[in-house]
Amino acid sequence: MSTSLIEIEDLRKSFQGRPVLKGVNLSIPAGGLTAVIGKSGEGKSVLLKHIIGLMQPDSGDVRFEGRALADMNQAERRGLKAVMSYMFQGMALFDSLTVFDNIALPLREKLRLKEPEVRARVMRKLAQLELSDVPGKFPSQLSGGMQKRVALARALVTEPRIVLFDEPTTGLDPLRKRAVFRLIDDSRRSFGFTAVMVTHDIPDVFSIADTVALLDEGRIVFSGTSREAMESDQPMMRAFMPVAAQAGPPGGGSHVPE
Repeated sequence: MSTSLIEIEDLRKSFQGRPVLKGVNLSIPAGGLTAVIGKSGEGKSVLLKHIIGLMQPDSGDVRFEGRALADMNQAERRGLKAVMSYMFQGMALFDSLTVFDNIALPLREKLRLKEPEVRARVMRKLAQLELSDVPGKFPSQLSGGMQKRVALARALVTEPRIVLFDEPTTGLDPLRKRAVFRLIDDSRRSFGFTAVMVTHDIPDVFSIADTVALLDEGRIVFSGTSREAMESDQPMMRAFMPVAAQAGPPGGGSHVPE
């Protein structure tokens, strides 16, 4: 496995006096897909938002290639955000914009590219993700699976090094869930980005994850390969396994915001 791209060290975060992240430690290898699993309300999405810099920790560090996010100046943070993308749980597509304009949005607002380059990149991504027939349609005219594909195209159009996925298969039936996982896995292998995914879809995610990390009671209590997760004796990991075991071994490697 490749060396670590991201290191999370003793990360702590509380909301209104309630601790959510209680000392998270996690190593995220470069070029792989790390799946973060755990019960609802454990703070998995909070962890993602710390990685991308949308939230600031109470203490602890997020390090990129050995450099702490907290030590970076404004220009360095902008440079880091330019190579990261975030695929939101609800997709966050704009109903008033066409598919083309939804995908073009980060190129125009984040990278400030000129329109000929915007068009070239968007049309290339549409073709790569088999969306060439829908650039003029609106999200409401597409199926849930197609909307996920559009959201993925928007996340990838900036050619990021790191993509964070927050429950990318929420609301999909089992067949479409597996199709979205295959699409993400194929895209990662084709484009070479590092992926971090929060998901409840066990065991399906085991077929594409290189690393599985279990967040429980505010800490990472297990981190290993998909097979190691399936075979683990760790009590909380075993609690996830009765459903997972039915699918056989994996094929590969107060309210708090979750």
